[in-house]
Amino acid sequence: MSGTSREDREHREDRGGVRGFARREWAPLFTAVRTALVTKRWRAIPMTLAAVCLTALFQVVQNQDWGYGPVHDLGFVRAEDPLWLALLRTPLSLFVPALDLPVWGALAQVLLVFGIAEICLGRPRTLAVAYLSTLAGTLYARVGIAIGPDSPFGLPASDALVVDTGPSAAVVGLAVYVCRRYRAYWTGGLVVLAMVVEVIVKPNLAGKEHLAAIAAALVLIAVAARRERRQGGVGPGPETRSWKPPIRS
Repeated sequence: MSGTSREDREHREDRGGVRGFARREWAPLFTAVRTALVTKRWRAIPMTLAAVCLTALFQVVQNQDWGYGPVHDLGFVRAEDPLWLALLRTPLSLFVPALDLPVWGALAQVLLVFGIAEICLGRPRTLAVAYLSTLAGTLYARVGIAIGPDSPFGLPASDALVVDTGPSAAVVGLAVYVCRRYRAYWTGGLVVLAMVVEVIVKPNLAGKEHLAAIAAALVLIAVAARRERRQGGVGPGPETRSWKPPIRS
């Protein structure tokens, strides 16, 4: 009798403590990722591996005397560029590492966040969220410069000359989208909070583009939630069977 009571008490404490929080927050996501990697290994994330290789390739090429020009023409985006040219370069700009940042950071972001998203969302949705988040940042730069530096949502005219490349906007958008879809609300909230703090501490183009990427991800989340309600379904989570485990190719 006492043994049973002790076990029940420990179980209740576990559910209400750190372990319980971790289980509620990350168990569905961890289970999906772990199962995919155990069963398929690297075959679970072919798109992510290709993205890592492409990012590394662009990094090597753009640092060569003969390679900077071609990479510039293919993937460099500035707000001063014609809109059609910026839109044409945006897909590849995602994989061109920023010249003033260490490339290992970009590679780690792509491997971790793109890999989790590819497993949990599937390749088409991962690409859609990544590109729409990047596009939101690209378009925001033009709007922010038009608004001007006097507004908290604006940017100085000098930012029109800033080279806008790298996977960070896509990474932020994907992180928020995956966290919402797998009900890791606290983790998603921390991502958003970190980006807000970034803008407060250093209100530059990159930080504000991250907020634009988050806004785009939230719009996609709202659209997906509305579609699920219309279809009478629910998103994956610990209350449903669809999260055990959703491996998509």
